[in-house]
Amino acid sequence: MHIRTALLLLMLLPAISFAADKGTALKADILRAQPYSDAKAAGSLARGERVDILTKQGAWLKVKTAKSTGWVRLLSVKRGTSGSSATGQVSGALNVASGRAGTGQVVATTGVRGLSAEELKSATFNEDEIKQMESYEQSKPAAQKFASSGGLKAMKFSYLPAPGAQP
Repeated sequence: MHIRTALLLLMLLPAISFAADKGTALKADILRAQPYSDAKAAGSLARGERVDILTKQGAWLKVKTAKSTGWVRLLSVKRGTSGSSATGQVSGALNVASGRAGTGQVVATTGVRGLSAEELKSATFNEDEIKQMESYEQSKPAAQKFASSGGLKAMKFSYLPAPGAQP
């Protein structure tokens, strides 16, 4: 799935409510007081710890653990509880949406991880959001001017040799 397609999918989804959802921490992480990576720490999350998912904002989930409540990145938490049939249904829908179903290979999961089958089904077209997203596009000269003003310089890189080829 292309990044643009994933962004479109996110923009087309209505506001998402995660009330009463359960989840499990995929890795140890810091709970933040606000949904920002530089926000004050509000607690910690241990790998495998069960959480209640209270709400979602952008790429952040507000979760409640046995000890504290705070914000953690969406990709740090697996929604659902292991062994439930609902989790299997969500997993199946996410695999189809991400291009993983039937191939066994990860194609891309950006923009769909953490969304339920119901949320994917309820997505609707929103022309205003598409126009807003397209308004962020920059021309090549504008990008070059921005890079130049920041002291960035163009660099050429050689392609990697083909597998098995001698360097």
